Amino acid sequence: MPKRQGRQTLWLTNRPVIAASAGVVGKKEGEGPLGREFDKVFDDAHLGKDSWEKAESAIHRSAVALALQKAKKSPDEVDLLLAGDLLNQCIGTTFGVMDFGIPFAGLYGACSTMALSLAMAAVLVDSGAAGCAVASTSSHFCSAEKQFRSPLEYGGQRPPQAQWTATAAGAAVLEAGRGDVTVESVTFGRITDYGVTDANNMGAAMAPAAAATIADRLMQTGESPADYDLILTGDLGAVGSALLIELLAREHGINIKPQHADCGTMLFDLDEQDVNSGGSGCGCSGAVVCTNVVRRLRQGELKRVLFVGTGALLSAVSARQGATIPCIAHGVVLTSK
Repeated sequence: MPKRQGRQTLWLTNRPVIAASAGVVGKKEGEGPLGREFDKVFDDAHLGKDSWEKAESAIHRSAVALALQKAKKSPDEVDLLLAGDLLNQCIGTTFGVMDFGIPFAGLYGACSTMALSLAMAAVLVDSGAAGCAVASTSSHFCSAEKQFRSPLEYGGQRPPQAQWTATAAGAAVLEAGRGDVTVESVTFGRITDYGVTDANNMGAAMAPAAAATIADRLMQTGESPADYDLILTGDLGAVGSALLIELLAREHGINIKPQHADCGTMLFDLDEQDVNSGGSGCGCSGAVVCTNVVRRLRQGELKRVLFVGTGALLSAVSARQGATIPCIAHGVVLTSK
C-alpha cells in the first residue's frame, strides 16, 4: 500500500512497472528534435477524418493500441484505462478508446493529464486495486485552437508568449512486477492562481503551480534538486520555464536550473519552427515522456526523474468572461533499475 509523506506525497511500496509506452505525433512534431523517438508520425493532420475532434480521437486510439501491442497485452487484460484530453467532456478520449471495451475513468487535468493519469494508475496498481492499468492523453492543435481561441480559418495572430498545442498522444501500460522503469512516488498538486487572465500566456499562468508542487515535494521529503537527474516540467515553454526557475529561487531559495528541462521546449526547435514560446497541450508531455524519457530511463542514461505535469484549469467560457486562470501541477517520480 502507498505510504504518505506530508499532505501530498505518496511513496509506492510495490513500485509499479511501466511495462511499455508509446507516443504518436503530427507532422510538425515529427519534424522537431525528437522526431525519431516517436512510434508513429501522422503526415495528415486530419488522419482521414472529417473533423479535427475525430482526428484527435484517432491519434489517442493509436497511442493506446501501440502501447498495448508493445506490452503484449490485449484490452481484456487491462483492468482500467485512465485518460483525458483538453476538449469538452474529454470527447477526444472517449470516442478514441471506447472500442477497446476497457473499464474507463475519465480525467481532466488540462495539460497535466499525463502526470495525473500516471499518478492515479500507479497508485491503483501499487495498492492492488488494479493488476494492469493504462494511462494516456492526447491533444490536437486544430481542435484546441477551435475550442479555446478561434478556428484556424480566422487567421488570428499569435503573440510571442503563446504556445503551440501539440498534435500528439502518449500512453503507458502499468502493472505490478519487475521491470526496467518504475513509478517510485507521486505528489499531487494544489490549485494556484496568480491572477493571470491572458489565455495566450499559459506559461506564466502555470509556472506558479509547478513551483508550488516542486517546493512542496522537496520540503515534505527532505530532498534536493540534486537527488534527480532530471526535473521535467510539462508544457511551460520558454516563458514559463524562465518564470519557474525565477519563482523557485526567489520565493523558496531552490535552484533547479541544472536539472530542469521542459517538454514544451524539447518537442520543437524554437529557432527553426514557428511555435513562439514552445509546445503545450496534453499530448506534448504525454508523447515526450512516453518515448524519450522512458527510453532514457530504460537505457540507464537517467536514473531518477521528477516529471511535473502542468495544467491550466480554464475553459473557453471562463476565459471569455475575463476570469483568472487557476492552474495545477502533479509530480510523478520515475526511476530506472
